[in-house]
Amino acid sequence: MASSKRLRPDDLAAHVATLLLRHELPRRQVALALSGGLDSVVLFHLLLDLRQPLGFDFSAFHVHHGLSPRADRWEAFCAGLCAAHGIPFEARRVDVSRKPGESLEAAAREARYRALASASADLLLLAQHLDDQAETLLLQLLRGAGAKGLAAMPEARRSGDKILLRPLLDVPRDTLREYAKVRGLAWEEDESNEDVGFDRNFLRHEVFPVLERRFPAYRQTLGRASRHLAETAHLLDELAQLDGRQGIRDGMLDGELLRQLSFPRAKNLLRHYLAQRQVPLPDTSRLEEAVRQLREAGEGAHVRVRFGDYEIRRYRGWVDGARRSPDFPSEMRTPWGGEDELALPGVRLCFERVEGTGIRLEALAAQPVTIRARQGGERFRPACGRPSRSLKNLLQEAAIPPWRRENLPLLFCGEDLVWVPEIGIDCRYWASPGEAGVIVRVSDAV
Repeated sequence: MASSKRLRPDDLAAHVATLLLRHELPRRQVALALSGGLDSVVLFHLLLDLRQPLGFDFSAFHVHHGLSPRADRWEAFCAGLCAAHGIPFEARRVDVSRKPGESLEAAAREARYRALASASADLLLLAQHLDDQAETLLLQLLRGAGAKGLAAMPEARRSGDKILLRPLLDVPRDTLREYAKVRGLAWEEDESNEDVGFDRNFLRHEVFPVLERRFPAYRQTLGRASRHLAETAHLLDELAQLDGRQGIRDGMLDGELLRQLSFPRAKNLLRHYLAQRQVPLPDTSRLEEAVRQLREAGEGAHVRVRFGDYEIRRYRGWVDGARRSPDFPSEMRTPWGGEDELALPGVRLCFERVEGTGIRLEALAAQPVTIRARQGGERFRPACGRPSRSLKNLLQEAAIPPWRRENLPLLFCGEDLVWVPEIGIDCRYWASPGEAGVIVRVSDAV
């Protein structure tokens, strides 16, 4: 990140140019997230001035949240600004729906970033500035965030196939306002920015003016603190990578490794592992409870710690974290009539027609074919010449974890159990060479 020294309006173009060149801007498709407010309008005009000397083109992308009665006006303003300067413009309308316990601010931010991810560019420019960074750091501190959360917003980060870049992150809001005044720029004001019912606005209007009287450079100081914390978070990630280098196999974490490490290092490793698996982190108390159980449970004990739609689990010494699958209703009897796909709670079954392998289609024609949930007591015959066996024992021998056994879609023909995921096909239903067959595959629901 660049130095946090005070920037003047005349310095802005050079400051932004330096950051853009660092990220090879002339070789990229560039899009600006344009809200119509002061910050993004200033960045829009800076890009207009820089596009010829730096040799790049850019487009603008506007997210319409529909939360304000003036939202249509903001979209029209952005469209008009782009049309006046010949800049390609795209607007996307989003539905801001809140999860239980989620603030409106967080829900709107999540919806905005989902929409921005669809912009046709590989470098996306955001107009957050130094005041935004200070507000974010203090909000995260008041929420009890760790080093990663307190690092606040990075200057640049990768998100999928895009790089998100914030070239104004070292620039105070007052400098942007001075720049806009000198250039005679117009922008749209968001009336919700005055509502101190929102945490960020409360800090901006009630807390920071008091801080500024005593600590005039608080923005730069908090920005510097966020950079120190970003370094700390990076070092913790490097430590977790070293700790887990020999302990992660096939996407699972060796539970014994958590026992060998100190509690803080074990927690750091589990946190890092979950982040790599793209599993949302549980709150601190739930994460610590998971570490405690994983370290203290007996060697053969199964561990399962649930949080929201996800869970942390241990089976046969190996730990993983994943989204919880919806439970199959015990009475589930979903008919299959030859479709290519069949949707079940949390999963899809895909049926591929083949020849000489898979389930013999002619045998399935004798009785109705249904997909059912496990009831217990099922028997299965994977090999002819041997008696049928308990499905429970077969699943245990195949080392299928208990949580996966609970939601296995079983294919029946009449009352015969024909196919079991990860186990196979009952030998009486194998397709022979030259016979029409079908292969069944399980995938996540879309």
